[in-house]
Amino acid sequence: MQAIAGKRVRVEDQVVTDGQHEVDRFSTVSLDDTLVQQGEQALYIMLHKPVGYLSATSDPQHPTVIDLIDHPARETLHIAGRLDRSSSGLLLLTNDGRWSKRLTEPGEKVDKVYLVETAEPIVPEAVELFARGFYFHTEDLTTLPAELEILGERLARVTLHEGRYHQIKRMFHRVENRVISLHRESIGSLGLSDLPPGAWRELRRNETLTPG
Repeated sequence: MQAIAGKRVRVEDQVVTDGQHEVDRFSTVSLDDTLVQQGEQALYIMLHKPVGYLSATSDPQHPTVIDLIDHPARETLHIAGRLDRSSSGLLLLTNDGRWSKRLTEPGEKVDKVYLVETAEPIVPEAVELFARGFYFHTEDLTTLPAELEILGERLARVTLHEGRYHQIKRMFHRVENRVISLHRESIGSLGLSDLPPGAWRELRRNETLTPG
């Protein structure tokens, strides 16, 4: 505390005078002119997941999304919001656990938008049922209101504000329909734009600060 009071501590090259100032493993810290901690590189990666890849870091039988990422620190990454092997679209990977928690916690209500193709025609009353929410007895919870926009006889756009296990498939099952393809278009303010299937890029700083 004496070093802080004496303005001898710097975090990210800024003098720290607050003893409660938050420091994590990504912070570079120095005392006087001596480096105390070299901050790790925080990684935030956007991937266009193709169908057929597992949302996992390793698997003995199937290719994983990590196999698509050519980055020297890819082994440090974890997935912020998984997609089924049969699903495609936006996947986010990071080594920053606080950021991924903010994206995936149901309480944060970060929008997740999906393009959905179904086996049967989508009934108009499904719009109100999705907005009302469904009770899932296995988890003993009712889903948050979801937005269902019918785009065609068997095509819809669904916006969730949470991410429960197989949630979209289970909701369509409740309206006696079956999902045959699922593509995630965006998470919060982050969208795929023109990123082709299988491609990835690091997020820009302003993107990592505005996930929702």
